[in-house]
Amino acid sequence: MAHPFFISLTEIRQNPESQRFEISQKIFWDDLEVSLREFYQEEIDFLEPQDAEKLLSQIEKYLLEKNKLWIDGKALELRVLGYEIEEDAAWFYMESNSQPWNSKIRVQNSILIDDFTTQQNIVHVYKGTSRSPSSLLLGKGKEVDELEF
Repeated sequence: MAHPFFISLTEIRQNPESQRFEISQKIFWDDLEVSLREFYQEEIDFLEPQDAEKLLSQIEKYLLEKNKLWIDGKALELRVLGYEIEEDAAWFYMESNSQPWNSKIRVQNSILIDDFTTQQNIVHVYKGTSRSPSSLLLGKGKEVDELEF
């Protein structure tokens, strides 16, 4: 049964010791399955893949194409660390190379937007030790935005 809305949640934090950006992204796995099918033009079974290694590789390529970060104007290299399934969604974990951060962060999050026109991608950015995030709402026509701290 389809859910009535299309939304994802992304949290971005900088590890103060390593200065790497740590990204957690919650996506409804059934929506991701649809987008992966369209992206690769092949049948994809997220929960019971025929080839788990291939699925992980496909997820990595998709997430890295659809998620980008720039810190103070510098593009970061992201890598996917893995994922875990939580009921009807999955959490995906990524991290960047080490990068000092003064004030600006620019975020691209275009996951699922090609396949669901009402898709909304909420991005919470935590700066320093703040427990309150600054947030972006990204969607069709506004896949990239930035914050200044």
